[in-house]
Formats: sequence, C-alpha cells, structure tokens
Amino acid sequence: MHLRLPDGTHTVLDGLSTVPAAGTPDIYTPLSQDWPAALEVEGRANTIGATAVAVPGNLLAWAEASRRHGRLPLADVMQPAIRLAARGYAITPYLGECLREAAPDLARDAAISALLLPGGSPLRPGDRLVQGATAETLRTIAAEGPGALHGGAIGAAVAAHVQRLGGILTSADLRDFKLEERAAVRGSYRGYEVVGPPPPSSGGVHVIQMLNILEGFDLRALGFGTAATTHLIAEALKIAFADRAAATADPAFVTVPVDRLLSKSYAVERRALLDRDRARDWQAGVAAGESPNTTHLTVADDEGHIVCATHTINSLFGARFLVPEAGLIPNNYMALFDPRPGHALSIAPGKRITTSQAPLIALRDGKPFAALGLPGGLRIFGSAMQGLIALIDHGMSLQEAVEAPRVWTQGGKGAGQALEVEAGIAPEVRAALGALGHPVTVLPHVAGGMCGIRFHADGSLEGAACWRADGTAIGLGGGLARDGVRFWPDRALPTP
Repeated sequence: MHLRLPDGTHTVLDGLSTVPAAGTPDIYTPLSQDWPAALEVEGRANTIGATAVAVPGNLLAWAEASRRHGRLPLADVMQPAIRLAARGYAITPYLGECLREAAPDLARDAAISALLLPGGSPLRPGDRLVQGATAETLRTIAAEGPGALHGGAIGAAVAAHVQRLGGILTSADLRDFKLEERAAVRGSYRGYEVVGPPPPSSGGVHVIQMLNILEGFDLRALGFGTAATTHLIAEALKIAFADRAAATADPAFVTVPVDRLLSKSYAVERRALLDRDRARDWQAGVAAGESPNTTHLTVADDEGHIVCATHTINSLFGARFLVPEAGLIPNNYMALFDPRPGHALSIAPGKRITTSQAPLIALRDGKPFAALGLPGGLRIFGSAMQGLIALIDHGMSLQEAVEAPRVWTQGGKGAGQALEVEAGIAPEVRAALGALGHPVTVLPHVAGGMCGIRFHADGSLEGAACWRADGTAIGLGGGLARDGVRFWPDRALPTP
C-alpha cells in the first residue's frame, strides 16, 4: 500500500505474504530448471490447495493505515463490506466468466463448491452470492481488530483447516507476522517524478528502470502503438525481467542493487546494447543476490491524501478452497517463489514474496500529477509503465491511457518468451514486430483493469477505470448545509 500524505511524504506499508516457518527451499519439485518454466511444479502444489498457502498480511496493513490516517473507527469502516457479505450481491458477467474458468479446480473442494458451484454449476450472472460465514468473520475483526486473525480464534481456525488439508501454515505463523513500513523509491522521467514501492515489490524499481532506458528515445515522435515504439518497450521489458529474476527479492534475505537499477548511468549501459532493428535475448546486468489476478484501488481526497493500493490472494480464487468456519479463501502466494534452491527468489522461512505490484504516483513540480495501478500478476508493472507513457509521452487523457492497447513479454526461454500484444495493436504492426524477431501472440487483453486518478491544476480530480475488469470511478462531494439555509426557499431571511 503506497500512501502520500498531505505534507508530501510517501510511505509504503508492506503486508506482503511470507513463507511459513516450516517452508524449505526444496518443498516443491519443479518440472523444469529453466526460468520461468521452473515456476511450474509437480502436482501444481504451489498453486492449488493447502500446500500453496503463505502467511497473509493484508489485514494488518489496512488496519494500520486506518489507525494512523483514518477518521472513523475500524468497525465503521468495515460495515459496507459486512453488509455486502451478509446480504449478498449479484454476480457480474465478468465474475461469472471467472467462475466458469476456475470451476474444475473449485470442484475439488466441497466447501467452496457449495458456495460458488451450487448444484455442481458455477453461479451465473444475476445470481446472488451470500457469504454468511464471511460476514461473521468480518464482524469479529471489526470488534477485535486484526488480532482476530493474527493470534486469535479466526487465525486458529484457518491454520487448523490448512493443516488438515496438508498445508504448513500455523497459528504461530499468523501471530508472528510483522508489518513492514518502507521508504518509497523515486525516479524521474521527462521532468516528472515517479514514486513507487521498493523491494520486495519489483514494480517501483523496474518501472523506473524501464523508463530510464526509454527516456533515451523520442517515443512521442515514434508514435503510440507503432512497431518502433512497441519494439523498444518490449526490449525494455525483457531487460527488466532479466534483472528481476536475478536480483530482486526480499531485502531481508538478499542484497538488492536498488541504486544501480534506478541509476541513469545503468540505463545508458543497457540502452547502448539495445538493437533498434532486431529483438534479442537479455541476461541480467546486475549480480544475483544468492543467499494475473489481483485487486487495485486508487483513492484521493481534497486534503492531499492519496492511497494507491494493490492487494491480492494472488491467483483467481487463491488456493481454490474455502475455510468453512471462517468463510475465507486462502491465498496461493507460494506460487511466486522460485522452487529451485539457491536463487534470489528461492523459498526460505519468513521470506516475503516478490511481486510485480506497481501502485505508482507521478508528480510534476512536486505536486501530484497522476496515481494509478492495476491487477495482472507478472504483467502489472509493464502495464503500469505503459499507462504513464501514454499520459506523459502521448498526451492521452486518463481514460484513454488506462484503456490503451498494451504489450508484454518477459523474454527468457519457453512460453514466456512470446511478445503478447492486445488485439488493439494493428495487424501491420504485429507483422512488423514479427519481422524484427519477436514471437508475437495476440491476446484479448494483457493484465487487468487499470484504474487511476489525475490531478488537475484547478484542484479537480479525474478518475478512470478500464474495460479489462469490473471497475468504477466514483467521486464524492458535498457536505452539510450552510448556516442560515432553510428548507423553504421562498421565505425571506429576517432583516438584520
């Protein structure tokens, strides 16, 4: 969670999940030793079921932000969520499609099947989803605070159920989880300051790294969505992912070369190796530090507070089972660790996951210009960068920027090598990219629904959300009536 306060300070509350105390580097058996194919393990044990569950920390971050900066008690803040869970809400077409996609995995667990696949079929658009057990859990947290999960009865129920299913999460893991506060990382791009989260989130560092590389090219003159611009973005993405795989991880376990990754001089080194006429393979340019499914919201007020927050249980429906006593679906965050021992992202007890989350705030002359973020797993920070480029280089409106066609690649070997392009990228551009050596794959969309806020000089705020997921821009205004105003407008005020 990335916060900007009215005095202009930025801070990051890190509630990212950690490896349970019983986690070991060889807990999974990877199907390949090549990256990123190594992320797939035998039996999908790091993505489905109890063995995929890491120690959650989102609740502690939200509660701490509310305690420090909120004006309402936590119990009041949670009432809308409690009402939604207790009364239910209609399944949207987007959520209905998600349920259909995940149904084969959800069907493996009786509790989540009863909730989401009643009668054996996924809930359909318009059906009402009521989560009574979830509402009770939220009521308990509203009354007792985050300790209900981290050391209390709810945490005990979650841990016991995970262990019954073969997982390693314990009540002690939940009790001992520590929220971290971190300094944001900062960079510059064409006169704008870009502020984002530090490691173990990779979004802030690598967005700034890519912008530093691309700053050496006139993207405005090259044009939006052209083969020339898209090629440069693709190569910058591959450079960033090569460095991310080698060196970006939990700074409590590895030394992350943040200063080098953020430096303009390092960008010059990498840019000098970039071939504008041919796609190439990239290796990390920093030393290894040995030792698409998320939710984002952006909120701002008239006092200068900005909350740019990405939170997740990782995959769609997390580990795809339900803790019936609590009405909670656990995360499957263990999928983000490298199952091969001896690497920066390898598993170790207490180690925080490394994510691509990129809750970004851009400043112009020290004042907020835009804040944005999105879900989308590995594709998050590349998409967030493209959103900023659309605003800064191509002069798009916020709505145009969040909806603009995207591309993504991480290079490497195997399927990850493909350059994914959205259908909005013109066919002739795709052909030109193929001629440059990019293995182009056309997808309906890259990453998820970006949302953001733009800050205008007159003090007004502009919000936008895009078509890639359910999302809405909402503005709240108004207040109490002025002194002396009465219900009857035709009654004259008394003469002084």
